[in-house]
Amino acid sequence: MEQQQLKRCPIGVQTFEKVIEGNYLYIDKTEYIYRMAHGASNYYFLSRPRRFGKSLLVSTLHSYFAGKKELFKGLAIEKLENEWTEYPVLHFDMSRAKHVDKETLESMLGFQLSGYEQIYGKSEEAVKLNDRMTSLIMRACEQTGRQVVVLIDEYDAPLLDVMHEETDLPVLRNVMRNFYSPLKSCDPYLRFVFLTGITKFSQLSIFSELNNISNVSMLKPYAAICGITQEEMLEQMHEYIERLAVSQEMTKEETQRKLKEKYDGYHFTWPSPDIYNPFSLLNAFEDGELNAYWFGSGTPTYLIEMLRKFHTLPSQLGGSMQAMVASFDAPTERMTNIVPLLYQSGYVTIKDYDKYTGLYTLDIPNGEIRVGLMQSLLPNYLAYNTDMGLTTIGRMYGAIRLGDMDAALRLLQEFLSTVPYCDNTNYEGHYQQLFYIIFSLFGMYVDVEVRTPKGRVDVVMRTADTLYVIELKLGKDADAAMSQINLKNYPERFALCGLPVVKVGVNFSAETHNIEKWVVEE
Repeated sequence: MEQQQLKRCPIGVQTFEKVIEGNYLYIDKTEYIYRMAHGASNYYFLSRPRRFGKSLLVSTLHSYFAGKKELFKGLAIEKLENEWTEYPVLHFDMSRAKHVDKETLESMLGFQLSGYEQIYGKSEEAVKLNDRMTSLIMRACEQTGRQVVVLIDEYDAPLLDVMHEETDLPVLRNVMRNFYSPLKSCDPYLRFVFLTGITKFSQLSIFSELNNISNVSMLKPYAAICGITQEEMLEQMHEYIERLAVSQEMTKEETQRKLKEKYDGYHFTWPSPDIYNPFSLLNAFEDGELNAYWFGSGTPTYLIEMLRKFHTLPSQLGGSMQAMVASFDAPTERMTNIVPLLYQSGYVTIKDYDKYTGLYTLDIPNGEIRVGLMQSLLPNYLAYNTDMGLTTIGRMYGAIRLGDMDAALRLLQEFLSTVPYCDNTNYEGHYQQLFYIIFSLFGMYVDVEVRTPKGRVDVVMRTADTLYVIELKLGKDADAAMSQINLKNYPERFALCGLPVVKVGVNFSAETHNIEKWVVEE
């Protein structure tokens, strides 16, 4: 199948009009547009991770409210909408205001206002940003005879990189609060208001008195408003799957399984359809490769900083995380743990819900995120010798695939001898987390502090054909670690897994901060 037979994937194309007129692939989300436009509320907020299609959704709303009926030919909304009224639309993109100080932020907001002021005019008395916004909304309504639509994409972008700071955050937050404040006072002049973002800053600190906004982020009717569902992929992208299968020299079924393992797994409510990361999926189809596209496009600095702030260990990012529904709605600046930010940013997602306890179970969505997240945390454990460390980990993976744990540990020992001492290397947990990261990067199942009837196993790792039970010691003896495994009969706990169990005892030297000795028993 030749590539030119298929529509191009809209990589980096976030304008609805360009997608349609450029004959790009478009996954039809216009039913959601109609639902919101004719809903009970006129004010909506949607939280989704970065590069999840929020900007394209906002652009689609823009085209719809601008009355561009011709762009929606053949889409779901064409059969639903009869009026196609043209409204004045004020569309603000806050993604342009990242990594800025107060003066630059005010200047950039003023620049966006000035573009619309050239169309609708500007009041001489309106000097401050909030006064200019108020005047602009009123003028647009009066001049067109129709209420105004306000669309704000990535409303929180100016605040994300300073959310861990106590000095810059209040200053920038105050600027944004003043800018958004007219959205409440101008209610008679407004037809529709829609804001997107990653996090949720409290209504008091950002939206002032805008307490009538409908947060649809976790509502079931909007679960698939962004992203690509399993059904959408199989029905509308099956030819792309076939082309990728040829490129990867796999069957179509193998390709679907790989796509699911690597890019699927998102749920923004429960129950929810399976949601694929659209950025990664589209890039994979366009390139014919299964790379880490979403994570490779940039790990936000604020995430790593907040993980440090809340002292979050790598092993705590797995499936043992639980949260009440109120946690998801917690204002970002009042978070007491990392869970809301990890969820809103797309690094963990909903995997289950217990209606009796009201508890959601959270886990890393898929293989791409797990590997990328662990790579981001690896520098904390390798004194930033990350490139050489990843090469060593790749070689360790090759050894373990051949069932040679002895060779894998020798490689790690050789590498650690070249690494300067890291902080916190004087406690056993440091090495436990290092093993967790390394085995996670293998793409294999790994867990720490696994309960058994007689104690807890430091590390458990499962490959396709072997289960490893690993006990770690610091400044003691590898034989003592093995004796603990045997004395407490840890392997008995895993007898039903159906895999042969390999026992591994490892001792780290308190002086050299490296592996001193290990024992492997099958």
